[in-house]
Amino acid sequence: MENTRSVIVLGSTGSVGTQALDVAKKEGHRVKAVSANRDAKQVEEQVRFFGCEACAMADEKAAAELKIKLADTDAKIYAGADGINEMIFESDADVALNSIIGEAGLMPTVTAVKSGKRLALANKESLVVAGEIVMGLAREKGVEILPVDSEHCAVYQCLKSGRGEDVKKLILTASGGPFYGRKRSELEKITPADALAHPTWNMGAKITIDSATLMNKGCEVIEAAHLFGVSSDKIDVVVQRESIIHSMVEYIDNSIIAQLSVPDMRLCVQYALSAPMRNVAVINELDFAKLSQITFGKPDMETFVLLRLALDCMKAGGAMGAVLNAANEIAVSAFLSEKIGFTDIFDCVTEAVTSLSYKKNIHDLEGILLADREAREKALAYVNSIKRK
Repeated sequence: MENTRSVIVLGSTGSVGTQALDVAKKEGHRVKAVSANRDAKQVEEQVRFFGCEACAMADEKAAAELKIKLADTDAKIYAGADGINEMIFESDADVALNSIIGEAGLMPTVTAVKSGKRLALANKESLVVAGEIVMGLAREKGVEILPVDSEHCAVYQCLKSGRGEDVKKLILTASGGPFYGRKRSELEKITPADALAHPTWNMGAKITIDSATLMNKGCEVIEAAHLFGVSSDKIDVVVQRESIIHSMVEYIDNSIIAQLSVPDMRLCVQYALSAPMRNVAVINELDFAKLSQITFGKPDMETFVLLRLALDCMKAGGAMGAVLNAANEIAVSAFLSEKIGFTDIFDCVTEAVTSLSYKKNIHDLEGILLADREAREKALAYVNSIKRK
């Protein structure tokens, strides 16, 4: 197939990573390297199937295991976080697709940009935590960042319908998650199983919980502001329950351009790899005749306070995005482990952001990473203070 590229897939065993490999297989993209956390068995299968030149494991024991498993191949094995960055920098792949979950994906993003590769970005935390630094580096290196999140992929496409100076606002859509319409008192007894039952999207556990709390949408507002160079005041969020309209752009003449498709992340991966060209579909066709309805609503930021908190952190700037993200990572992990309740996520993150609000004056990478660590400590202390009933 024409319009193929060589690619590194970071986070290759996760939801987006496996879908990226599915796209690569269907379209004939050359997968030169993959990385994962600790699933050595799955990575071995990926390396053998695609004939990868290299692979990296964040977990050093998993990397040692993989060296034994792949001893009969020419694949170079890298270990640890530093090893992932080394693999990125040494590879001559055209594109680095970063689908690592959480703040762990920041340095791979920075390394990919520094190495001059096109970056297909599914790790929104890179821009939530250090958006000014990442985008500044991308401009300096002349590196193109293509968004893989469905909302940002949609906005990226809609922006091609007009001039940047004619954009009135970006409109990010949200499914609303499984608890749309409920108040806080109705969320007290929510279990991880309840929260993982997303109505439309098939995503990993962390992002699914973030969707249920609307934290994911807050992070996407921050990501959009950095990615497209607009203030958070020019970004609206609207609930679109069916996840058919993935986002919209309104222009100064009040015309609105929207991108629609069935909810399938493979389209976003495909476009990030092929843009500005389009390849033959890897997803199902949207059949309007079978759509019963497309509905809209406002997000409830009184109940789902993390969306409002994310907007406040965006306006405050500095290291507040890092604080927000770090505390949320700790809180979500604790909820999934049943150490805290669903609404405790809201309170844990709010407490960390409030107590570290002075971090808005931090703008260097070292200070941002320090703020991340301090926020994790604050959140852990909060988690440990809670006695589950």
